[in-house]
Amino acid sequence: MTKKCITVSCPGQNISGKFLSPYTSFSRVHLKNVTCLDISSGGALGVSTSTDQSMKIWQTSNGEIRRVLEGHVHDVYCCKFFPSGKVVLSGGIDARVKIWSVDDGSCPVTLKGHKGGILDLAIVDRGRNIVTCSRDGTARLWDCGQAASIAIVNNSCVPINAIALGAVDNTVNLGSPNEAPTCSFAGDREIGTEGKMLILAREDKMLEGVSLHSRDSVFIFEGSDALNCCTFISSVDILAGAQDGNIFHLDVRNPKKPVDIICRTGSPVLSLVPFKDAYIASHGNGSCFIAQSFDQVLQLTGPDCEPVYQVAAWEKFVYTCCRDGIIRKYQLPDL
Repeated sequence: MTKKCITVSCPGQNISGKFLSPYTSFSRVHLKNVTCLDISSGGALGVSTSTDQSMKIWQTSNGEIRRVLEGHVHDVYCCKFFPSGKVVLSGGIDARVKIWSVDDGSCPVTLKGHKGGILDLAIVDRGRNIVTCSRDGTARLWDCGQAASIAIVNNSCVPINAIALGAVDNTVNLGSPNEAPTCSFAGDREIGTEGKMLILAREDKMLEGVSLHSRDSVFIFEGSDALNCCTFISSVDILAGAQDGNIFHLDVRNPKKPVDIICRTGSPVLSLVPFKDAYIASHGNGSCFIAQSFDQVLQLTGPDCEPVYQVAAWEKFVYTCCRDGIIRKYQLPDL
């Protein structure tokens, strides 16, 4: 036992578990539930949203608020830093996608086209293009420079709760575009979509893989309950978290049968984040763990049965946001 960590092990069975308390906590960034957060590429800034209908940029060192981003109507559901760390992307219940300047908090671009609340966001490469998904059952590819929708990548007619974008192994057949560009500039509007697969976690239990460039459906996998989150952990491996607590590990080269189904609790899986050679999962009952293998788990403690909505990692630090209104910062030991 150390000041911040308790380790319980059974060497004979090669099983161990660590319980890590927060390095520090920020309770004054928001007044109510903190529903989403992200950390900038340099690790110095965080952005978060809350059911107090605010979105704020804050310093990760002390929680001091740097900017309040105002412009969405009612709740903001999701937020994400661009790779530069100087721009923030957000989506809300107002069906608007907004692009913000970190420097002055201004919003130079608002993207309109969805007919329902924006549930998740993905950034293509450096951010010329982005992908969004919505309660309206569509995923859209956007041109940020022209503030316009390029295409509806997927129209499933059921809410798409989460998306993940990744470059996949070249053995995966992603198809080729079968439609000519509608204008002479269309080819210039898509930057970096080749070789990318978009994973969609849907309310109807379906996990779908779609080629971002060709828009072809690559696979559809049926889970055990509504799927809340998904992520890539390698160029062939993906994870999807379900409402019943199951985490499905799939290989995109053969997605019909899961590589593994992990279930540590029957509480909904709310967030999945890749982390080094492992992943971080958070649940609706307050549990949050880093899984290196089934027998090696690091539990992040603090929330008392309150849902942990989102997790973000930067180097040795992990940040969580929770229904209790607290943003927790963990400093990880060497794993």
